[in-house]
Amino acid sequence: MPDSPLSDSPYEVLGVAADADAATLRTAYRRALRHAHPDTGGDAARFHAVQRAWELVGTPEARAAFDRGRGPGMAEPEHAPWAPSAPRARRDSRPLARTYGHPGGWTRQRYLELIREWAGRGVTLEDPYDPALVRRAPRDLRHLLADALAEEETARTLSTLGIAYTVWHDLATDAAGAGLPPKLDHLVLGPTGLIAIQSEDWGGPVAFKRGELIGEPLAGERPMRALAARAKAVTRPARVKPTALVVVVPDADAAVPLEVGGSTRGAALVLVRRSRLASAIREGIPGSPQLGGADVMEIRARLQAVVDFA
Repeated sequence: MPDSPLSDSPYEVLGVAADADAATLRTAYRRALRHAHPDTGGDAARFHAVQRAWELVGTPEARAAFDRGRGPGMAEPEHAPWAPSAPRARRDSRPLARTYGHPGGWTRQRYLELIREWAGRGVTLEDPYDPALVRRAPRDLRHLLADALAEEETARTLSTLGIAYTVWHDLATDAAGAGLPPKLDHLVLGPTGLIAIQSEDWGGPVAFKRGELIGEPLAGERPMRALAARAKAVTRPARVKPTALVVVVPDADAAVPLEVGGSTRGAALVLVRRSRLASAIREGIPGSPQLGGADVMEIRARLQAVVDFA
C-alpha cells in the first residue's frame, strides 16, 4: 500500500482504472515508462514511481496482494492498512519525554464519523480502513486519515526527546469558531523552547512564501496562520507564548530538511521534514530562544493548570 492515504495508487500512476485487464495495464506501463524516462526528457521521480507501480500490480500475484492491502514480500497483515496499530515494545531503557493526551484521536474519530456518513445510512462498514474503500473516498476524508497517521508518527518521534521535555497531544482550543479544527496537534516544552506543532500530510510539496506556506495541494489553506491561532488559544490562558510554530510534513513534501519562513510575535515559523523533527527540537529551532530550567518548570505548571484535551 502507499505510505499515505493521499498517495496515488499504482493504477493512478499508470493512468488506468483499478479493474483494467492485464493487457491494458501492460500497455499503460510501457507508455508511462517511455514518457517518464529521463533520457527522453522525463522526470526521474516520475520514472521511479512508474517502476514502483509496476512492481505492485504488474503480475497477477502482486496485483492480488496489493488489492488485499499487502505489499511484495509482506505477510498477510494482522489489521487493515492505516488502522490503529498495537503499542510497540520498547527496545531500550532510555527515559522518554513526559506525554499527555491522545495523538491523532480527534482526527481518527472525525474520519470514522465522516467515512460512515459518506458510505450511506444503513450501510455497515466492516472495515473503515479497507484499502479499496479508502481509495474511493473523497480527498477530504483521505486527508483526515493521512493527518491522523501523521500525528501518530510525530507523537512517536516526540516521545524520544527525553525526560527534559514535556509533550501534550490533541489540546482543545477555542479556535473552531474561525473554521479550524478545535485542537492543536502537539505542544512541546523543554530547554529549547515552547514549540507548537501541527502534523500535516497534504499529499504534495509545500514551501514558504512571505511567512506562509504555499503549494498546489493546499487549495487556499493558510496553515501558519491557522497554527498561530490554535497555539494562541492554548497558551494565552496560561499567560505564556510559544517560541516556535512548526509544521511537520513527510520528507518528500519539503525541499530542505528545515526551512524558517520568518516569525510572528516572537515565534519562529518553521517547516520541517518528519525525519528532522527530533534533532531540530533538541538542537534548538533557529531564531527561537532557549529556556532556563526555572522557566521550564514555571511554564509547565501554568500549562498543566489550564490545558484541556480534544
